[in-house]
Amino acid sequence: MVLNKYIMTKTLGIKIRQLRELKGFSQEYMAHKRDISQKSYSKLERNETKIDWDRINEIAQIFEMDPVDLVNFDDTFIFNNCQNSGKAYIMNNFLPEKLIEQYEKRIQHLESEIEHLRAQLVFHTTPHS
Repeated sequence: MVLNKYIMTKTLGIKIRQLRELKGFSQEYMAHKRDISQKSYSKLERNETKIDWDRINEIAQIFEMDPVDLVNFDDTFIFNNCQNSGKAYIMNNFLPEKLIEQYEKRIQHLESEIEHLRAQLVFHTTPHS
């Protein structure tokens, strides 16, 4: 039992960091939402701070997800790389619908940002009269 608790605590900070990055949130944003310093939040992601169930609930609310889904999050289920063919396959990984929607919104935002940056690049590289 102690080993499982240790393993969960050891990886929970990593899971929180991965989810934060997937959602496009900064450590400063997360710290502000939790009313703590960025340094304290950073320690949480590096597993230097104990994470109790109340903290898990707070963080899950910021991510708009169920706390159990946060604890069980495993990024290896998002993409499964097939080493033989070099192709990536999206697996049915039973992600919560809300999390899938958030990923899709983030992808749309990033695609929009790429288009904007491409337009800026074309504008700045095209000679103007």
